[in-house]
Amino acid sequence: MTEQKKILGEERRAFLLQLLKESDTPLTGSDLASRTNVSRQVIVGDITLLKAKNEPIIATSQGYMYLKQNNGTLVYEKTIACRHTPNEAENELNILVDHGVTVKDVKIEHAVYGDLTASIMVSNRQEVKQFLEKLRITNASLLSELTGGVHLHTITASNKSVLDKAETALKEAGILLES
Repeated sequence: MTEQKKILGEERRAFLLQLLKESDTPLTGSDLASRTNVSRQVIVGDITLLKAKNEPIIATSQGYMYLKQNNGTLVYEKTIACRHTPNEAENELNILVDHGVTVKDVKIEHAVYGDLTASIMVSNRQEVKQFLEKLRITNASLLSELTGGVHLHTITASNKSVLDKAETALKEAGILLES
């Protein structure tokens, strides 16, 4: 049995970038580490260096993703303001994804740190379940818990009508904050 050789430095980062660009699903740090025969911490450093070179890589609850251009496909995007308890997070996210929306992120305005944004990137119930399970396993809090439940989401969809219908459903559920 031969031992797998480590891929070093720039060659490894180029390989990681290729893997991320070719993947349609998020790749975990552990998976990337095993493919390159380095530790997960080395991967975290590599991803940081790639981001510093303006590569559009985001860390989601499911793993790392390379943000691809939409190949000319128009994507509609909107920011919505919501308020709910932590127990209502699953309902909020499911309402959105059930309407065909992708929830890109969550944003809050923190009294000390200012604007805080975290990537979510969920577009179906399975991804919502994985996101919430990761929160539970790590005992992490929702950002909205720092602001009494008030937060923003960037949502995207293939057309404006999908966004409007999802927004109406959140309003009917008492989750949408209206101006």
